[in-house]
Amino acid sequence: MSKHKKVWLLISILAIVSMMLAACAAPTAAPVEPVEEEAPAAEMVEVGGVEYSTAYTGKTVTVFGVAADEQARLFQKEFDEFSEKTGIKVEYEGNKDFETLILVRVEGDDAPDIATFAQPGLVADFMRKGNLVDLSTFMTDEFLTSKYSQGLIDLSKVDGKIAGVWHNADVKSLVWYPKKAFEAKGYTIPETWDDLIALSDKMVADGETPWCIGIESAGATGWPGTDWVEDIMLRTTTPENYDKWTQGELKFNSPEVKNAFDTVAAIWFKEGYVYGGVPSILTTGFGDSPKPLFDDPPKCYLHRQASFITNFFPEGAVVGEDVAYFYLPPIDEAYGKPVLGSGSIATMFNDRPEVREVMKFLATGYSMKEEAMAGVAVAPHKDADPAWYPTDAARGFATIIQEATTFRFDGSDLMPGAVGAGSFWTGIVDWVGAEGANTDDVLSAIDASWPTE
Repeated sequence: MSKHKKVWLLISILAIVSMMLAACAAPTAAPVEPVEEEAPAAEMVEVGGVEYSTAYTGKTVTVFGVAADEQARLFQKEFDEFSEKTGIKVEYEGNKDFETLILVRVEGDDAPDIATFAQPGLVADFMRKGNLVDLSTFMTDEFLTSKYSQGLIDLSKVDGKIAGVWHNADVKSLVWYPKKAFEAKGYTIPETWDDLIALSDKMVADGETPWCIGIESAGATGWPGTDWVEDIMLRTTTPENYDKWTQGELKFNSPEVKNAFDTVAAIWFKEGYVYGGVPSILTTGFGDSPKPLFDDPPKCYLHRQASFITNFFPEGAVVGEDVAYFYLPPIDEAYGKPVLGSGSIATMFNDRPEVREVMKFLATGYSMKEEAMAGVAVAPHKDADPAWYPTDAARGFATIIQEATTFRFDGSDLMPGAVGAGSFWTGIVDWVGAEGANTDDVLSAIDASWPTE
């Protein structure tokens, strides 16, 4: 190596060493602290006339229910404005096996934040096990009474606690009639049970047949008859007795239940009251039973059935023009205007602030707007806008529910399957076959079938 190269190598090494020493001697720079952005202050926003907090922006609330397909899409859509304004994301999951899966999820400590039930009995089971939140811990009586009739509030209670809020409902306490022919005859809508019987008698005197009744339904034959008995029970005894009856505490052979059967018998088995006579009650399919209303002239003028019976009307039949309905009148004024029906109740499994906000939203009619506008369900809320409904019929269903002094679910659906979908159905069939001559035997047999465990 030449002398010049050695000198340059030495200079380079010395420069590197000098830089290293300088770096070691230099003071260490203080770390830069991240600047935390202040979260925007929470404010109150209005959705459908009710205020909610934005304090829970970014939080997610899960809802589980049975609604699927189009109704599930509408249900999810109903949260769009709520989520946009509050920042709370709502995720709905629907499954037709809801009744089975909700049990599995709760037992597996995987309960959804909110679940919508069509079975009040199952809600009561979860409430009594301590799985559900008592909504009265954050919903005031004033708020609830501004949204629901007292009858619906009472039905949401389990042992005095508020187990849920009603999201949608259906009405069964209806009587359908051929509108044009009915009015042409000069008949008027009955306001009381006595009026209904007087109207039936007048029709017979005019040479007409009042009622069309059919309870045939393949393996489920008899169920339309149970609805009749349930409607009469609500009109002739207390709601508390109705509840005891569905729970097995009030026996079928009690005076209250026997009176309900006797009241039904006064229509079903009276000469000239039923199109085709008593035998036709057993042989006529429930879906076919309203069709004589549409004959010209009608072969009958009255048919008691739920709102879904429109699915069995002749093609092209228009509710409000060809056929209309009225509320099945009360019997004893002491029991007000009760309604037999069904629906879904939203319950709360997990108590977090954002879940409370979603539950509050579900207690408003605005949470039902999309479903109401599509005509797929009826809002039981007082603050639901009648203008949302696409038909006068749907508006009328909502009015009946909202004005109900008592609202109760189909009793046979609340009873154990061996009774509600078993001996009660077959008992009705045996009872009609004997034209009511075996009432005591039928009622005792149903009592004997009640499960002991």
